[in-house]
Amino acid sequence: MPNPEEYDLVVLGSGEAGKYLGWTLAAQGRRAVVVERRYVGGSCPNIACLPSKNFIHSAEVASFLRRGKEFGVPAEEGPVDMAAVRARKRAMVAGLVDVHLGKYRASGAELVMGQGRFIAPRTLEVMLNDGGTRTLRGTNVVISTGSRAAVDATPGLRESAPLTHVEALELDRVPGHLIVLGGGFAGLELAQAFRRFGSRVTVVERNAALIALEDVDVSTAMSELFADEGIAVSTGTVVERVVGRSGHGVRLHCRRAGTELVLEGTDLLVASGRLPNTEGIGLEVAGVELDERGIVRVNERLQTTAPGVWAVGDCAGSPYFTHVALDDFRVVRDNLTGRNRVTTGRLVPFCLFTDPELARVGMSEREAQQRGVRYRLFKVPLSSVLRARALGETRGFLKALVEADGDRILGFTAFGARAGEVMTAVEMTMVAGLPYTALRDAILTHPTMTEGLFPLFSATPAQVEGSER
Repeated sequence: MPNPEEYDLVVLGSGEAGKYLGWTLAAQGRRAVVVERRYVGGSCPNIACLPSKNFIHSAEVASFLRRGKEFGVPAEEGPVDMAAVRARKRAMVAGLVDVHLGKYRASGAELVMGQGRFIAPRTLEVMLNDGGTRTLRGTNVVISTGSRAAVDATPGLRESAPLTHVEALELDRVPGHLIVLGGGFAGLELAQAFRRFGSRVTVVERNAALIALEDVDVSTAMSELFADEGIAVSTGTVVERVVGRSGHGVRLHCRRAGTELVLEGTDLLVASGRLPNTEGIGLEVAGVELDERGIVRVNERLQTTAPGVWAVGDCAGSPYFTHVALDDFRVVRDNLTGRNRVTTGRLVPFCLFTDPELARVGMSEREAQQRGVRYRLFKVPLSSVLRARALGETRGFLKALVEADGDRILGFTAFGARAGEVMTAVEMTMVAGLPYTALRDAILTHPTMTEGLFPLFSATPAQVEGSER
């Protein structure tokens, strides 16, 4: 092994947590290097979160144009220029990459573009994209390799060359009939977007309901939304075989309730889960153990089984959200500087960026009942929110769980316009340990969507006993 270059910190993968660790420690005068094989800044600014929201917003604008008569504006019924949609997305990505490169320059962190793998404890060999190799050793090493879309071993599925979100966001055409495998976050967001661009869309979900882990009223509301937008949904459906090739025509042989079902479309999008990027990077040489799912084993401080090696984000089994990876950065940063910070007990919010949005923080009713937690349920339709009426966007509801014998908020769910922003106000109340009455009695700006928290927490709650009843 050639003499390695010595660093205080070596990061494998430039995703959210990894890049912030590199920037932060370098700015503190440490010698830090980040190794990235392809996407400067990781998946979020290049192929995932931000590009998909850019894409979804274009679809929302297309929907508004078709609904123009509702607003007294002439409707636009022409075809969507997908090449222009893609160009807009690419321009945003290019700008974000420039921002990232600027942060590397400003912080003093080194960015090395190449394929890295462990060849010894805390030591990486990097096959440089421009040719040649480098050997890097760190006092501390952070694994930040992220995850990728899963394409399972269903006969014919891989041979059909299906789209994942990466390829879907690069299309310069509107698919004639897009079949989406998976009724989770990515599948639902892209299904609605392509429907609004003009595709016929069918969502195939093996569970009995869309977003099956959420409460029944949430799943029902999402199904009703899709039905109203003309999106076909086939739940409780298992794909047994795929014939054809995406983009040229595919046929899915499925089984539903014991009956064979055949679905045909022009394009196939797989959005049925993710896999950690932990293969082929020499973790066994480094002494880093994986669990049965291929996820790096970490403790509550995000330490791996190898001394001086940490793991963050998707590859470490953290919830698959960029905002959680950012908190993983804080955990490792503090632990590297002598503090003791852990991942346990984190309050993790999420937002599904369909239109309208679904946002939740804390416990759902399903979770509370499974745990036997007694609670009071506050719930109002979105039509109770005056701003929603002004916008003409009254589909949905707000609901909150408050402890049965106190005023602490246990969870909040919003399905409606700007749900993510409304949720944030509730989350801050929960983080601060304030009672729900703080929101009920606050002076909330009129007319805003957040003002809807007043009618919500002024409603007469229903007492729910949980699963102990």
